[in-house]
Amino acid sequence: MPTLTIGLDIAKNVFQVYGVDRAGKPVVQRKLRRAEVLKFFSKLEPSLIGIEACHGSHYWARELTILGHTVRLLPTQYVKPFRVGGKNDANDAAAICAAVSRPGIHPVPIKSAEQQSLQSIHRMRERLIHERTAKSNQIRSMFAEEGFIFPIGIPRLRQGIVALVNNLDARITLLLRRLGSMYLEQLAALQQWVDQLTNEIAEIFKRNEGCRRLATVPGIGPLVATALFSSVGGDPSQFKNGRQFAAWLGLTPTQRSSGGKAKLGGITKRGDTYLRTLLVQGARAVMRFVNRRDDRHSRWIKAVMQRRHMSVAAIALANKTARIAWAILTSNDSFKVA
Repeated sequence: MPTLTIGLDIAKNVFQVYGVDRAGKPVVQRKLRRAEVLKFFSKLEPSLIGIEACHGSHYWARELTILGHTVRLLPTQYVKPFRVGGKNDANDAAAICAAVSRPGIHPVPIKSAEQQSLQSIHRMRERLIHERTAKSNQIRSMFAEEGFIFPIGIPRLRQGIVALVNNLDARITLLLRRLGSMYLEQLAALQQWVDQLTNEIAEIFKRNEGCRRLATVPGIGPLVATALFSSVGGDPSQFKNGRQFAAWLGLTPTQRSSGGKAKLGGITKRGDTYLRTLLVQGARAVMRFVNRRDDRHSRWIKAVMQRRHMSVAAIALANKTARIAWAILTSNDSFKVA
Protein backbone atom coordinates (compact mmCIF):
# COMPACT_ATOMS: atom_id res chain seq x y z
CA MET A 1 0.00 0.00 0.00
CA PRO A 2 1.43 3.45 -0.93
CA THR A 3 2.53 5.62 1.95
CA LEU A 4 0.91 8.76 0.56
CA THR A 5 -2.52 9.32 -0.95
CA ILE A 6 -2.63 12.49 -3.01
CA GLY A 7 -5.36 14.50 -4.65
CA LEU A 8 -4.15 16.53 -7.63
CA ASP A 9 -6.38 19.29 -8.98
CA ILE A 10 -5.07 20.04 -12.47
CA ALA A 11 -5.53 23.23 -14.48
CA LYS A 12 -3.83 25.12 -17.30
CA ASN A 13 -1.07 26.73 -15.23
CA VAL A 14 -1.65 26.41 -11.46
CA PHE A 15 -2.05 22.95 -9.89
CA GLN A 16 -3.11 22.16 -6.33
CA VAL A 17 -1.72 19.19 -4.37
CA TYR A 18 -3.26 17.73 -1.21
CA GLY A 19 -1.78 14.59 0.36
CA VAL A 20 -2.36 12.49 3.46
CA ASP A 21 -0.39 9.65 5.07
CA ARG A 22 -1.72 6.22 5.98
CA ALA A 23 -3.32 7.59 9.14
CA GLY A 24 -5.21 10.22 7.14
CA LYS A 25 -3.12 13.10 8.46
CA PRO A 26 -2.47 15.91 5.95
CA VAL A 27 1.23 16.05 5.06
CA VAL A 28 1.25 17.87 1.71
CA GLN A 29 -0.72 20.96 0.74
CA ARG A 30 0.72 23.34 -1.82
CA LYS A 31 0.36 24.98 -5.21
CA LEU A 32 2.51 24.08 -8.17
CA ARG A 33 3.15 25.81 -11.47
CA ARG A 34 2.78 23.63 -14.53
CA ALA A 35 6.54 23.29 -15.05
CA GLU A 36 7.02 22.19 -11.43
CA VAL A 37 4.55 19.28 -11.38
CA LEU A 38 6.75 16.49 -12.74
CA LYS A 39 9.79 17.71 -10.78
CA PHE A 40 7.77 17.62 -7.56
CA PHE A 41 6.37 14.12 -8.08
CA SER A 42 9.69 12.72 -9.29
CA LYS A 43 11.07 13.34 -5.78
CA LEU A 44 8.18 11.57 -4.02
CA GLU A 45 8.07 7.88 -3.22
CA PRO A 46 5.46 5.91 -5.21
CA SER A 47 2.05 7.21 -4.16
CA LEU A 48 -1.63 6.80 -4.95
CA ILE A 49 -2.68 9.86 -6.93
CA GLY A 50 -6.24 10.82 -7.77
CA ILE A 51 -7.11 13.19 -10.62
CA GLU A 52 -10.51 14.28 -11.86
CA ALA A 53 -11.18 12.95 -15.37
CA CYS A 54 -11.12 16.15 -17.40
CA HIS A 55 -9.17 17.98 -20.09
CA GLY A 56 -5.51 16.95 -19.90
CA SER A 57 -6.00 14.30 -17.20
CA HIS A 58 -4.93 11.36 -19.38
CA TYR A 59 -1.64 13.10 -20.24
CA TRP A 60 -0.79 13.70 -16.59
CA ALA A 61 -1.88 10.16 -15.66
CA ARG A 62 0.55 8.72 -18.21
CA GLU A 63 3.41 10.97 -17.10
CA LEU A 64 2.91 10.25 -13.39
CA THR A 65 2.61 6.52 -14.06
CA ILE A 66 6.01 6.62 -15.76
CA LEU A 67 7.41 8.09 -12.53
CA GLY A 68 6.19 5.01 -10.65
CA HIS A 69 3.00 6.36 -9.11
CA THR A 70 -0.43 4.69 -9.16
CA VAL A 71 -2.88 7.05 -10.82
CA ARG A 72 -6.66 6.86 -10.82
CA LEU A 73 -8.89 9.13 -12.90
CA LEU A 74 -12.13 9.80 -11.06
CA PRO A 75 -15.45 10.80 -12.65
CA THR A 76 -16.33 14.34 -11.61
CA GLN A 77 -19.75 13.41 -10.20
CA TYR A 78 -18.09 11.14 -7.62
CA VAL A 79 -15.70 13.82 -6.37
CA LYS A 80 -18.24 16.57 -5.71
CA PRO A 81 -19.90 14.89 -2.65
CA PHE A 82 -16.51 14.85 -0.85
CA ARG A 83 -15.92 18.60 -1.15
CA VAL A 84 -16.14 20.46 2.17
CA GLY A 85 -16.73 24.22 2.05
CA GLY A 86 -16.76 26.42 -1.01
CA LYS A 87 -15.38 25.48 -4.39
CA ASN A 88 -11.72 26.38 -4.75
CA ASP A 89 -8.56 24.56 -5.82
CA ALA A 90 -7.55 23.56 -2.30
CA ASN A 91 -10.95 22.10 -1.43
CA ASP A 92 -11.13 20.35 -4.79
CA ALA A 93 -7.74 18.69 -4.21
CA ALA A 94 -8.81 17.59 -0.73
CA ALA A 95 -12.05 16.15 -2.13
CA ILE A 96 -10.13 14.21 -4.80
CA CYS A 97 -7.81 12.88 -2.12
CA ALA A 98 -10.78 11.66 -0.06
CA ALA A 99 -12.54 10.12 -3.07
CA VAL A 100 -9.56 8.28 -4.57
CA SER A 101 -9.26 5.88 -1.64
CA ARG A 102 -13.00 5.27 -1.48
CA PRO A 103 -13.90 1.66 -2.44
CA GLY A 104 -16.59 1.19 -5.06
CA ILE A 105 -15.73 4.20 -7.23
CA HIS A 106 -14.76 2.86 -10.64
CA PRO A 107 -11.98 4.97 -12.18
CA VAL A 108 -11.91 6.14 -15.78
CA PRO A 109 -9.55 3.97 -17.89
CA ILE A 110 -6.30 5.78 -18.67
CA LYS A 111 -5.88 6.11 -22.43
CA SER A 112 -2.63 5.92 -24.33
CA ALA A 113 -1.64 8.66 -26.76
CA GLU A 114 -2.65 6.40 -29.67
CA GLN A 115 -6.06 5.74 -28.15
CA GLN A 116 -6.64 9.44 -27.62
CA SER A 117 -5.66 10.20 -31.22
CA LEU A 118 -8.10 7.56 -32.47
CA GLN A 119 -10.82 8.94 -30.22
CA SER A 120 -10.11 12.44 -31.57
CA ILE A 121 -10.77 11.16 -35.10
CA HIS A 122 -14.14 9.84 -33.97
CA ARG A 123 -15.01 13.06 -32.15
CA MET A 124 -14.05 15.20 -35.12
CA ARG A 125 -16.04 13.01 -37.52
CA GLU A 126 -19.07 13.16 -35.23
CA ARG A 127 -18.84 16.96 -35.04
CA LEU A 128 -18.55 17.27 -38.83
CA ILE A 129 -21.67 15.13 -39.29
CA HIS A 130 -23.55 17.40 -36.88
CA GLU A 131 -22.36 20.47 -38.78
CA ARG A 132 -23.39 18.88 -42.09
CA THR A 133 -26.88 18.19 -40.74
CA ALA A 134 -27.18 21.71 -39.33
CA LYS A 135 -26.04 23.22 -42.62
CA SER A 136 -28.50 21.17 -44.66
CA ASN A 137 -31.36 22.20 -42.34
CA GLN A 138 -30.34 25.83 -42.69
CA ILE A 139 -30.37 25.55 -46.48
CA ARG A 140 -33.80 23.89 -46.47
CA SER A 141 -35.19 26.63 -44.24
CA MET A 142 -33.76 29.39 -46.43
CA PHE A 143 -35.30 28.03 -49.64
CA ALA A 144 -38.55 27.06 -47.91
CA GLU A 145 -39.11 30.78 -47.30
CA GLU A 146 -39.27 31.13 -51.08
CA GLY A 147 -41.61 28.15 -51.52
CA PHE A 148 -39.05 25.52 -52.54
CA ILE A 149 -39.15 22.17 -50.66
CA PHE A 150 -36.50 19.52 -51.33
CA PRO A 151 -36.73 15.72 -50.82
CA ILE A 152 -35.27 14.05 -47.75
CA GLY A 153 -31.57 13.17 -47.88
CA ILE A 154 -28.44 15.23 -48.43
CA PRO A 155 -27.71 13.83 -51.96
CA ARG A 156 -31.23 14.73 -53.11
CA LEU A 157 -30.95 18.11 -51.40
CA ARG A 158 -27.72 18.77 -53.28
CA GLN A 159 -29.28 17.75 -56.59
CA GLY A 160 -32.29 19.96 -55.96
CA ILE A 161 -30.21 23.04 -55.18
CA VAL A 162 -27.96 22.51 -58.22
CA ALA A 163 -31.01 22.23 -60.46
CA LEU A 164 -32.60 25.30 -58.89
CA VAL A 165 -29.49 27.47 -59.03
CA ASN A 166 -28.83 26.54 -62.66
CA ASN A 167 -32.44 27.10 -63.68
CA LEU A 168 -32.47 30.64 -65.06
CA ASP A 169 -36.29 30.65 -65.12
CA ALA A 170 -36.58 29.91 -61.40
CA ARG A 171 -38.21 32.74 -59.44
CA ILE A 172 -35.40 33.39 -56.98
CA THR A 173 -33.23 36.45 -56.50
CA LEU A 174 -29.66 36.70 -57.74
CA LEU A 175 -28.47 36.95 -54.13
CA LEU A 176 -30.26 33.71 -53.21
CA ARG A 177 -28.60 31.96 -56.16
CA ARG A 178 -25.17 33.00 -54.88
CA LEU A 179 -26.02 31.88 -51.36
CA GLY A 180 -27.16 28.52 -52.72
CA SER A 181 -23.85 28.07 -54.51
CA MET A 182 -21.93 28.96 -51.34
CA TYR A 183 -23.92 26.44 -49.31
CA LEU A 184 -23.17 23.76 -51.88
CA GLU A 185 -19.44 24.43 -51.52
CA GLN A 186 -19.71 24.19 -47.73
CA LEU A 187 -21.61 20.90 -47.91
CA ALA A 188 -19.06 19.49 -50.35
CA ALA A 189 -16.17 20.47 -48.04
CA LEU A 190 -17.87 18.92 -44.98
CA GLN A 191 -18.59 15.72 -46.91
CA GLN A 192 -14.98 15.54 -48.10
CA TRP A 193 -13.66 15.82 -44.54
CA VAL A 194 -16.12 13.18 -43.29
CA ASP A 195 -15.01 10.81 -46.07
CA GLN A 196 -11.32 11.39 -45.28
CA LEU A 197 -11.83 10.60 -41.59
CA THR A 198 -13.95 7.55 -42.42
CA ASN A 199 -11.17 6.25 -44.66
CA GLU A 200 -8.62 6.90 -41.90
CA ILE A 201 -10.72 4.88 -39.45
CA ALA A 202 -10.96 2.07 -42.01
CA GLU A 203 -7.17 1.99 -42.40
CA ILE A 204 -6.65 1.88 -38.62
CA PHE A 205 -9.19 -0.93 -38.40
CA LYS A 206 -7.29 -2.99 -40.98
CA ARG A 207 -3.99 -2.60 -39.10
CA ASN A 208 -5.39 -3.37 -35.64
CA GLU A 209 -5.83 -7.07 -34.87
CA GLY A 210 -7.97 -6.36 -31.79
CA CYS A 211 -10.42 -4.28 -33.82
CA ARG A 212 -10.72 -7.03 -36.41
CA ARG A 213 -11.59 -9.54 -33.67
CA LEU A 214 -14.25 -7.19 -32.32
CA ALA A 215 -15.77 -6.93 -35.80
CA THR A 216 -16.61 -10.66 -35.71
CA VAL A 217 -19.49 -9.77 -33.36
CA PRO A 218 -22.80 -9.01 -35.15
CA GLY A 219 -23.52 -5.29 -34.86
CA ILE A 220 -19.87 -4.24 -34.64
CA GLY A 221 -18.18 -2.85 -37.74
CA PRO A 222 -15.01 -0.79 -38.25
CA LEU A 223 -16.57 2.34 -36.73
CA VAL A 224 -17.82 0.63 -33.54
CA ALA A 225 -14.71 -1.56 -33.22
CA THR A 226 -12.27 1.36 -33.36
CA ALA A 227 -14.45 3.41 -30.99
CA LEU A 228 -14.47 0.53 -28.49
CA PHE A 229 -10.73 0.07 -28.81
CA SER A 230 -10.05 3.79 -28.31
CA SER A 231 -12.11 3.71 -25.09
CA VAL A 232 -11.03 0.51 -23.33
CA GLY A 233 -8.74 -1.42 -25.68
CA GLY A 234 -5.64 -0.63 -23.67
CA ASP A 235 -6.73 -2.26 -20.42
CA PRO A 236 -10.18 -3.94 -20.46
CA SER A 237 -9.26 -5.81 -17.28
CA GLN A 238 -10.11 -2.63 -15.36
CA PHE A 239 -13.67 -3.93 -15.52
CA LYS A 240 -14.42 -6.93 -13.35
CA ASN A 241 -16.79 -8.49 -15.89
CA GLY A 242 -18.85 -7.72 -18.96
CA ARG A 243 -21.81 -6.49 -16.94
CA GLN A 244 -19.63 -3.88 -15.23
CA PHE A 245 -18.48 -2.72 -18.67
CA ALA A 246 -22.09 -2.48 -19.89
CA ALA A 247 -22.98 -0.53 -16.73
CA TRP A 248 -20.06 1.84 -17.39
CA LEU A 249 -21.58 2.49 -20.84
CA GLY A 250 -24.98 3.27 -19.29
CA LEU A 251 -26.72 0.20 -20.76
CA THR A 252 -28.05 -1.20 -17.47
CA PRO A 253 -31.31 -0.20 -15.69
CA THR A 254 -31.47 2.51 -13.06
CA GLN A 255 -32.45 1.27 -9.61
CA ARG A 256 -34.77 2.77 -7.03
CA SER A 257 -34.86 -0.19 -4.69
CA SER A 258 -35.63 -0.15 -0.99
CA GLY A 259 -36.85 -2.56 1.68
CA GLY A 260 -35.94 -5.57 -0.39
CA LYS A 261 -38.17 -4.46 -3.29
CA ALA A 262 -36.29 -4.08 -6.56
CA LYS A 263 -37.58 -1.26 -8.79
CA LEU A 264 -35.87 -0.96 -12.15
CA GLY A 265 -36.29 1.93 -14.54
CA GLY A 266 -34.80 2.93 -17.88
CA ILE A 267 -31.11 2.72 -18.68
CA THR A 268 -28.80 5.00 -16.73
CA LYS A 269 -27.28 6.66 -19.84
CA ARG A 270 -24.00 7.10 -17.99
CA GLY A 271 -20.60 6.90 -19.60
CA ASP A 272 -19.72 7.51 -23.22
CA THR A 273 -22.84 8.71 -25.09
CA TYR A 274 -21.17 8.34 -28.50
CA LEU A 275 -20.10 4.75 -27.90
CA ARG A 276 -23.47 3.79 -26.44
CA THR A 277 -25.22 5.31 -29.46
CA LEU A 278 -23.06 3.33 -31.88
CA LEU A 279 -23.82 0.07 -30.05
CA VAL A 280 -27.56 0.73 -30.12
CA GLN A 281 -27.45 1.62 -33.82
CA GLY A 282 -25.52 -1.58 -34.51
CA ALA A 283 -28.09 -3.56 -32.52
CA ARG A 284 -30.93 -2.13 -34.59
CA ALA A 285 -29.11 -3.05 -37.79
CA VAL A 286 -28.73 -6.66 -36.59
CA MET A 287 -32.41 -6.83 -35.60
CA ARG A 288 -33.45 -5.65 -39.04
CA PHE A 289 -31.93 -8.69 -40.76
CA VAL A 290 -32.12 -11.21 -37.92
CA ASN A 291 -34.69 -13.39 -39.73
CA ARG A 292 -32.04 -14.29 -42.32
CA ARG A 293 -30.04 -16.26 -39.74
CA ASP A 294 -30.84 -19.18 -37.46
CA ASP A 295 -27.85 -19.50 -35.12
CA ARG A 296 -28.09 -19.43 -31.34
CA HIS A 297 -27.37 -15.71 -31.09
CA SER A 298 -30.07 -14.88 -33.64
CA ARG A 299 -32.63 -17.11 -31.93
CA TRP A 300 -32.01 -15.25 -28.66
CA ILE A 301 -32.59 -11.92 -30.44
CA LYS A 302 -35.84 -13.18 -32.01
CA ALA A 303 -37.10 -14.37 -28.62
CA VAL A 304 -36.45 -10.96 -27.05
CA MET A 305 -38.12 -9.17 -29.98
CA GLN A 306 -41.24 -11.33 -29.59
CA ARG A 307 -41.80 -10.53 -25.93
CA ARG A 308 -40.52 -6.96 -25.64
CA HIS A 309 -40.81 -3.67 -27.50
CA MET A 310 -38.35 -3.14 -30.34
CA SER A 311 -36.55 -0.31 -28.51
CA VAL A 312 -36.20 -2.43 -25.37
CA ALA A 313 -34.90 -5.32 -27.45
CA ALA A 314 -32.34 -3.00 -29.10
CA ILE A 315 -31.01 -1.94 -25.69
CA ALA A 316 -30.89 -5.57 -24.53
CA LEU A 317 -28.91 -6.53 -27.63
CA ALA A 318 -26.57 -3.55 -27.24
CA ASN A 319 -25.96 -4.63 -23.63
CA LYS A 320 -25.20 -8.18 -24.77
CA THR A 321 -22.90 -6.89 -27.53
CA ALA A 322 -20.97 -4.80 -24.98
CA ARG A 323 -20.50 -7.86 -22.75
CA ILE A 324 -19.28 -9.96 -25.68
CA ALA A 325 -16.91 -7.16 -26.73
CA TRP A 326 -15.42 -7.08 -23.21
CA ALA A 327 -14.93 -10.87 -23.29
CA ILE A 328 -13.16 -10.64 -26.65
CA LEU A 329 -10.86 -7.84 -25.48
CA THR A 330 -9.89 -9.75 -22.34
CA SER A 331 -9.52 -13.21 -23.87
CA ASN A 332 -7.90 -12.34 -27.22
CA ASP A 333 -10.48 -14.55 -28.88
CA SER A 334 -13.09 -14.01 -31.62
CA PHE A 335 -16.84 -14.34 -31.62
CA LYS A 336 -17.97 -17.82 -32.63
CA VAL A 337 -21.48 -18.44 -33.87
CA ALA A 338 -23.03 -21.55 -32.34
